[in-house]
Amino acid sequence: MQSNNPVFNRSEEFQRGGNANANAYGNQTYAGNGSSYQGYGTDPAAWGTGQPGSPETPTQAPASSGPMTIDSVVQKTAISLGVVIVAALATWILTPEITPSTTNEDLGGLMAAMTIGSLGAFALSMVNSFKRVISPALVLAFCVLEGVALGALSKFFDAQFGDGVVSGAVIGTFAAFAGTLTAYKVLNIKVGDKFRKFVVAAVFGMIGLSLMEFVLSLFGAEIGLFGVSGLGMVTAVAGLVLGVFMLIMDFDFVEQGVANRLPERESWRAAFAMTVSLVWIYTNLLRILAFFSQD
Repeated sequence: MQSNNPVFNRSEEFQRGGNANANAYGNQTYAGNGSSYQGYGTDPAAWGTGQPGSPETPTQAPASSGPMTIDSVVQKTAISLGVVIVAALATWILTPEITPSTTNEDLGGLMAAMTIGSLGAFALSMVNSFKRVISPALVLAFCVLEGVALGALSKFFDAQFGDGVVSGAVIGTFAAFAGTLTAYKVLNIKVGDKFRKFVVAAVFGMIGLSLMEFVLSLFGAEIGLFGVSGLGMVTAVAGLVLGVFMLIMDFDFVEQGVANRLPERESWRAAFAMTVSLVWIYTNLLRILAFFSQD
């Protein structure tokens, strides 16, 4: 099975064709890179020595963990989202309150948290997306930085547009998750190659626009693509729809991964992907609600 999602296509196991248990005692070849997976009779270091007095029949060492399951994905996703929420709350509480008398100098710490958190989370999201073997530590580090950025951003929006904007975006994000999951199961949505290619291309296109806007902002020439404006609403609505599409791809990965009995560590890849999708949905909902909350 081949995925065009940059988060999932680094997983050799996800690209495996056929049943995960097929050819269990020989060398398995994974689609996409042609490399062999060492099975029985290939690596002497993986053999057991047998019991004393018994024939010296080599046996393969047992796997270190079981296969990925729905429960393991739910647990890892809950941990990831929990870290994001805790980091966001800590940033909100530990940074100074924003009042009408607050000066730009007073906002320095909050601005630094948002900038450092955003850039750090983006860097780690790229590392996690293209890393062949998923690292739980890097996923959690991404969650911490993402939480710091979201906490600072949410505090800005709360001070400028009112309390209902942040709470509405949080509720809307989880409603979007529940609605997308329900539609995926009830409508039996199938994810094809064309859909994957479209979503991945759109994601990278949006990332490219974000980077362009960031560079322009350094020179005071931003266009307002990601602001709270009419033009910003175009990208916000497009981003919201794209976030829902990303969730559909995440659900497909989990379903296919469980069916193919991927290693349990791949639950962290699914958790990372769903965290990215939910953060994506939240930030776009935040801008949409802020636009309609303006005086």
